[in-house]
Amino acid sequence: MIDFACREFKIEDVIKCALNLTKADLNVMKYFLNEPEKWVDTDALSKSLDLDISTVQRSVKKLHEKEILQRSQQNLDGGGYIFIYKIHSKNKIKNIIQKIVQSWADRLGQELERWENGG
Repeated sequence: MIDFACREFKIEDVIKCALNLTKADLNVMKYFLNEPEKWVDTDALSKSLDLDISTVQRSVKKLHEKEILQRSQQNLDGGGYIFIYKIHSKNKIKNIIQKIVQSWADRLGQELERWENGG
């Protein structure tokens, strides 16, 4: 837990908030954190998590855009391809979250300056 002024936060809540994740997004991320070396497609992930395929597709898209997941193209024997995903290192994810939290702190500092100066 992180004690900030008048409230404690679970680290999972900070991660969810910092990355603007839904509950489903967080569940997908946790799956990958538990399988850090595994490449997975959205169909297999949907079945493993018992989530609708469209929910999983939205989540992996968001996590990929936020650079939490890596994506690779796997060509199929009969033509076509699928994307497979794997999580980036915890260190990389930690750095992404720390930058976001630092930007919050910077904005808070700016707001306090305005407040101090009567704005």
